Amino acid sequence: MTDPKDPAAPLSAEPGIPSASSAARQLLGMKGAGETSTVWKIRLQLMKPVTWIPLLWGVICGAAASGGFQWRWPDVLASLACMVMSGPLLAGYTQTLNDFYDREIDAINEPYRPIPSGAIPLSQVKVQIVVLLLAGLAVAFGLDAWAGHRTPVLFLLALGGSVVSYIYSAPPLKLKQNGWLGNYALGASYIALPWWAGQALFGQLTWTTALLTLAYSLAGLGIAVVNDFKSVEGDRALGLRSLPVVFGTERASWISAFMIDGFQLAMVAVLIAIGQHLAAVLLVLLIIPQITFQDIWLLRDPVAYDVKYQASAQPFLVLGMLVTALAIGHSPLIQTALPAVPL
Repeated sequence: MTDPKDPAAPLSAEPGIPSASSAARQLLGMKGAGETSTVWKIRLQLMKPVTWIPLLWGVICGAAASGGFQWRWPDVLASLACMVMSGPLLAGYTQTLNDFYDREIDAINEPYRPIPSGAIPLSQVKVQIVVLLLAGLAVAFGLDAWAGHRTPVLFLLALGGSVVSYIYSAPPLKLKQNGWLGNYALGASYIALPWWAGQALFGQLTWTTALLTLAYSLAGLGIAVVNDFKSVEGDRALGLRSLPVVFGTERASWISAFMIDGFQLAMVAVLIAIGQHLAAVLLVLLIIPQITFQDIWLLRDPVAYDVKYQASAQPFLVLGMLVTALAIGHSPLIQTALPAVPL
């Protein structure tokens, strides 16, 4: 059974008692979440654990592309620390910061969220933002020390990503006000930055792979557009020019699909050019189900089916990232085409 005002929000069996589904959504920070008074659950909801997955995967892809990761305990523990830095700490910082500055929009679109519902004071939200940021930077610095970097590459990546997160959410720049620029910043933060961190931790980050992952992030721009459909009403009311607001939901869904598919197909061409033909075939096979789910969910009603589309299609997107990363890691041409960034 669902709430007629929000088909994505399931009703509970008894008034005042959240359903199992809404409780799970609350913990993951998803749309249609229930409410809770438990402090740790509220703080976790602010950090939106559902958004950590692409960053954790990005670290794995970077480690695979480095060619230097080995299945031994020091490397495994270092990769796990890098995932904690990228996901719970820095993505958690980003999401909490975004909720802080989006509290007026959320009061329209998602009034059950912790800040607009009054479940947590703003002073505690500010403390959470600072603690997560400092912890993420501290882990990055420690990983640089473990890897023996002369230049603190991971710390600089973490610091740079944190600055991008701030100007994405906070005035006066507030990049998310511009649908193209804001969504690309978001896509690059979720694909390129964790990939760079994983690659720099176990090998050398090259200009070639940096540029390729930035190109791949254009597919992430399409995914970021999908996240905007749930906020159309609030974005329009507050003058934010997201792509669904500027172009309408139907055209924006086609733009999103074109970006997601088009730049993955461009990566197929790159894989063919560097002689990684098997990887190119695998990537094409992983793009096909994404196109299918776009037809089933995204292009029919992106507002109603955004969550279902992401749940069904994104696993194939992230598997394609890993295929590409492994191909890059095993391509002498890519590894030597341009000089490595000095560490």
